[in-house]
Amino acid sequence: MAEFEIQRDRMVREVEARGVSDPRVLDAMRRVPRHLFVGRPFVAQAYGSFRLPSEADQTLSQPYVVGRTTELLELDPQHVVLEVGSGTGYQTAILARLCRWVFGMERVPSLASAAIERLRDLKVDNVKIQAFDGTLGWSENAPFDRILVTASVGRVPPPLLEQLSPTGRLLIPEGDRTSQRLVLYTRAGRRFERHVGEEAAFVPLIGRHGWKS
Repeated sequence: MAEFEIQRDRMVREVEARGVSDPRVLDAMRRVPRHLFVGRPFVAQAYGSFRLPSEADQTLSQPYVVGRTTELLELDPQHVVLEVGSGTGYQTAILARLCRWVFGMERVPSLASAAIERLRDLKVDNVKIQAFDGTLGWSENAPFDRILVTASVGRVPPPLLEQLSPTGRLLIPEGDRTSQRLVLYTRAGRRFERHVGEEAAFVPLIGRHGWKS
């Protein structure tokens, strides 16, 4: 609908004004219909500059956060990406436009099932999502060129670092349950460089190597 296209263009211009400059990321955000990834009561707010609630006490990150985290990954069309915390599938759809393959992990089975259905309806065919403990990674499909974690931890889960490719990048919110910072790990062989970035606020990552409940 033209109404949603106008709102989506305004959303992307706001994301760009806040500093996201990668043209491929901005183009992907213009093409993915965010209103299809929110609950019916929130459709009218889908393109607002704030995060929205989803089921099981999870959230859909605000557009700027989606754009910024995607940009920090520096995605290449040939990359294979692991996304921990696929949620409603919105950021998954953005990633899928920018890389070769996305493996998504979502702890809440109902969220995973709904995301799979939405992506199938949009004919996004380079994504596979499973309902499982994301702190364990997805070893069968490792190594990953990029790993994006969309929930917070006190420290990065060791399996995720192990599953990163020799030249890979991993982005994760680290901190406590109420406030975190985006932390970027870059791998060079056996060595990892850790760069602490801007403040963030994500839901907790529950799992064996995350928060316990």
